[in-house]
Formats: sequence, structure tokens, C-alpha cells
Amino acid sequence: MAEYTGGSPQAEHLCVLVHGLWGNPEHMKNVARRLRAEYPEEKLYILVAKRNSGSFTYDGIELGGERLCREIEEQLDEIKSKGGNIKKLSIAGYSLGGLVARYAIGLLYSKGVLDQLECQNFTAFASPFLGVRSPLRGWANQLFNVLGARTLSQSGHQLFTIDTFRDTGRPLLAVMADPKSIFMQGLAKFKRRTLYTNIVNDRTAVHYTTGITKTDPYTDLTRVKVNYVKGYEPVILDPANPVSALPYEEHKQDFQTRARAFASNLPFVLALSVFLPIGVVALLITAAVQTVRSSKRIELHEKGLAGIDIKTYRSVPLIIKEIRNQIEDAYEELNSSQNQEYLASPSGVAVGGKEVIDSEDEEDAPAPEERKRSRGLSSASQAAPTLALTEEQFGMIDGLDGLGWRKYPVWIHKVRHSHAAIVVRSDRASFSEGEVVLSHWAKEEFLL
Repeated sequence: MAEYTGGSPQAEHLCVLVHGLWGNPEHMKNVARRLRAEYPEEKLYILVAKRNSGSFTYDGIELGGERLCREIEEQLDEIKSKGGNIKKLSIAGYSLGGLVARYAIGLLYSKGVLDQLECQNFTAFASPFLGVRSPLRGWANQLFNVLGARTLSQSGHQLFTIDTFRDTGRPLLAVMADPKSIFMQGLAKFKRRTLYTNIVNDRTAVHYTTGITKTDPYTDLTRVKVNYVKGYEPVILDPANPVSALPYEEHKQDFQTRARAFASNLPFVLALSVFLPIGVVALLITAAVQTVRSSKRIELHEKGLAGIDIKTYRSVPLIIKEIRNQIEDAYEELNSSQNQEYLASPSGVAVGGKEVIDSEDEEDAPAPEERKRSRGLSSASQAAPTLALTEEQFGMIDGLDGLGWRKYPVWIHKVRHSHAAIVVRSDRASFSEGEVVLSHWAKEEFLL
């Protein structure tokens, strides 16, 4: 890791990488490696955040964001003390790290730190912007939502949006998506906001939440033609036209094809029925221990006894102008055993959402024809029904999409669980498709 992080006093650009739930800095090693391969130490200083490692991620987005903000400020001061002068800032978060990063950005904005820097890139890899509540029905859905919300301490409450953040009367994620909040004001300062979202097999954070979308056109990929970004096939889909409809004859499957598909999945289903109960029991035991420990850490933090003066971060208004206005596998397998539910339009025809590809950088802006095309989804996407989300989640989508995003759907084929593969979380041959994602980000998306 050390060979990829840090930088030279000559570097004017700092990029901060933030890991996810149950994570540690090593999870971002390959992200740092790919960045360093493109940008030398004289050009880019890389910081992999460390303060929220392991079970510390149970402590909530707020506490994690305050730790990260402090870590970034300390890094800027350290670089300055060595004769450096950082002028540009980029932040990339993976999974929960994307939410922690957004909270820290709000704090940096409120403290005036971002006013002294040129905000370049904010990137999220498989980050659950709308939380991880499943828009589903049935006992499996209820079990996942109830267990998840109550076995991850403060992070669980916030990710499942059952919390009430301070005196706002709203969940933290809803506050963070309010256009008048410090979090959205800070995020708006970045020239480029990019997200990479797994379209299938992400058992931790599904497409609707990581792609900030009301629809999911990828529920049956046998019925659509997938269109890829040239040079990054068959992993990164064309964000302007990810899928298009196929004639019925081309996606019709015979009985033998379906039988073979069922047979190939049978060992996995049988293994799931045996090991899932064991995993859930282990999860509950460990979660109980970690929740107690997390509660103690949060209590110390609130009293200012954890090394951070919280008055520095708690005295700022959250809303601009209107203040009031293994264990992981148990969750993943439980979540993956469910089917999404949808809403119908008043006319009975499925209604679609709208994804935006936008940029505030004029040099980077697409031609008028391309911009017009990128504003809407393909015909297959438009036909996708609206997911049965909560009113808070629909509000989050509207607020976040108002900023403008460059959204890249990702199809990881080689593993059953794509969440870890999208950032090559470990050096596994089956995660090789994640290298395509990181290469695209470093070469095509990252603004130096």
C-alpha cells in the first residue's frame, strides 16, 4: 500500500480514498494502485483514510464523517508543514465510504475549507445513496430490513433510514440529499460527480440505490441488448444507451435452457439453505457485541473524549437558510434471495425514471446532440416499472439527480457477488473485471 499512497511536496492535487462497511484501508489498495499508475507523486497526493477501519464503521455516518473530515484537515496541514501547497481536492468512496465522504464534504464546506481548494472529482463506487432498505414484500424482506437496521448500531439505523437525525425530524440520508443542506452545497462544488453501479449480483447495495434511480431495466438481461462503452467491453455499459429492447423471438428461452439454468444454480441454493441460518446466528452474536462496543465509542465521542472536539463540527447549520426545513455474507445472501416490487402508473403502463449525465466543466461537456441523448434512458429503460420506494427515497433521488451525475452501469460476470469486485477489494483472479472499472475511472473520468 505504501508504494501507492502519499506524494511529493510538489503535488497540488490531493485525492482521498474511503473504504466501506467492515472495511479497512487495504480494501482501497488497488484503487490507489491504479491512480498511481496514471499519475506520479509529483502530480497527485493520495490519502487512504484510516480512522474508520473495521468495527468503527458501526458508529454511524455522522461520526465517521467527522473522523474523515479531521483526517483530511490534518493531512492538508501536514503537507503544508512540509512545504507543499494543495490546491485541488478529489474524494472517492466505496460502498458506505461514499456516504461518509459526502458527510465529510458537507463539514469541509461549512468550515470554508472547500473555498480554498479547487474541487475536482467526487466518485462513488457501489455506494447506497438511498440507503439499503429493500423495496420488497414478504418475510425475507421484512427479516432483512428488521435485522439489518438493528444489528449494525448507528450505521444500521441510518442505512435503513429508521433514524431521526438531530432535531430535523428526518433520516440522515434524507437530510444529506436536501438541496439546501451543507452536504449538497459542498457536493455541488465538485466539477465532476461520477458513480459506478453494479447492475446485477450486488448483494450488499443493489442498483436502484447505487445508481440513484427509480427503475431497474436490468432485472432480466435476456430480454435486452446490452450496449457497452467502446474499449471497456463487456464490463462498462454505455450510460447514454445502456440497454435496448430485443425482439421477442431473440429472448425467448426454451424449456431445456431454463432447466439448465436451474440446475446450475441448484448447488448454490442448497448451500444457501444450509449455511444461511448458521451465518445469521453468527451475525446476531457478533452484532450484539459490536453494537455494545459501538455505543460506548459513540458515547465517548459525544462527550469529546475520543480525540475530536465535536463542537467544531456540531455548531454549524445542516440546512442552508432553513435549518429546520463472513458476517457480511449473511446480509448479502439474505438480501439476494428476494425479488423487487414495483409501482404501476395510473394508466397501468410501467413508468420509467430519468438518469442524468452532466458536467459543470465546459470543456468536458458533450455536444448538444449527445447531451440531449444522455438526458434520457433507452427505450428498454423507459419501459422498466417504477420501484416501490419510500417517499423519502423518491425525494432523495430528485434532490441528488438535481446536481447532475455521470452514471456508469457495470456488469461483473465472473463472480456471484459483484460488490467487492467493482473496486478489486482483494487480489483475486475472479475480480479482474473490476480492473476495467478502475482503469476507466483513472483514464477517462478522473480530472487532474
